[in-house]
Amino acid sequence: SVFGSIGMYVQRGTYQFIVESMRQSGIGDRYIAFEKLKKKLQEEGLFEQSRKRSIPQYPKTIGVVTSQSGAVIHDIITTSASRFTANILLAPAMVQGEGAADTIVAGIELLNKAKVDVIIVGRGGGSIEDLWPFNEEKVARAIYSSQAPVVSAVGHETDFTIADFVADLRAPTPTGAAALILRDKGEIRTQVESYSVRLNRAMRSIFNNNHHSFDVLDAKLDPQNALDDINMLMMQLEDLSRSADYSFMGTVRMMRARFDILDARLRPERALEDIHDLRVEIDQSVSRIGANVDNLTDRYSARLESISNRPELQITSILDEKSRSLGSESKHLEGLNPLNVLTRGYSMITSADGKAITSIDGIQIGDVVSIRMRDGSATADIKTKEKKE
Repeated sequence: SVFGSIGMYVQRGTYQFIVESMRQSGIGDRYIAFEKLKKKLQEEGLFEQSRKRSIPQYPKTIGVVTSQSGAVIHDIITTSASRFTANILLAPAMVQGEGAADTIVAGIELLNKAKVDVIIVGRGGGSIEDLWPFNEEKVARAIYSSQAPVVSAVGHETDFTIADFVADLRAPTPTGAAALILRDKGEIRTQVESYSVRLNRAMRSIFNNNHHSFDVLDAKLDPQNALDDINMLMMQLEDLSRSADYSFMGTVRMMRARFDILDARLRPERALEDIHDLRVEIDQSVSRIGANVDNLTDRYSARLESISNRPELQITSILDEKSRSLGSESKHLEGLNPLNVLTRGYSMITSADGKAITSIDGIQIGDVVSIRMRDGSATADIKTKEKKE
């Protein structure tokens, strides 16, 4: 279509048409306004996916902006009955005609004040003229400014409105919007049962592991083991006591024998003096042996009492010794790591299938080998080879 004015050139008697604007045939004013607003809002970033909010999985309250007497609110309530329970809060609005956009904006603002979790804005389909309120800029900016995420459900699967582009989520119909927001009860039940099975399995695993650890510790701290150690020490103590007694009595008998011999051989005038010296020596030996016996008895009694009261000390000592042994073995294994050799200037050659090459017989001319060094690796083609005799 071409728009302009007609003029007349009198001298020639001809008419001329002065073009003021042109429009592609079949496109109306509404379409032009739609494209113009769409481009404007897109440049401002209202359509960006990065700014769109996620819909809560389990909303407690759903706000709906639609006609109070239409089928939309009825469909949403019916759909929600078979899904996760939520409160439905309606903000009545005109969804077509003059002034409809203002009521839609007012409904969005009202539901934000009510602190709903998510808002559905929609109607049940219609012509482009019926849907036009959802193409107005004020509705788009109200959706953009909403604190609660907004789902558009205008009712056209193929045609998009400006509200669809700005909304956080688009649904083809109001019923579809309710299905997207509210999860199916059966699905939730199945998921809960799955979580329950996994939780029970994990709890059983933890219990079994802890029970095994308890059994190991219980075996190590078994009172019977401590009693066995105590009995062994008592036997050692008795052996030492018998050994000390035997040694003591043997010494006494030896001293007495020496005394008898000397008593028979010494002259009478020195007999009393020698006898006195021997008696002193015998008394001192008896005192020393007695002191040694008492010392041994006290020492092993103290050790016996310590083990009786704290059998876990032996376990701690054993664990410390095993830990030191493990650390030593780890250092030994680390020293045997072939990769550590690379840090000392050596390199490692492997064949195409990753096997280490340790002899010239392991490669052939034309083979491709990998060379690994301390700070990297390289690939080489074998051109020649020479074997040392």
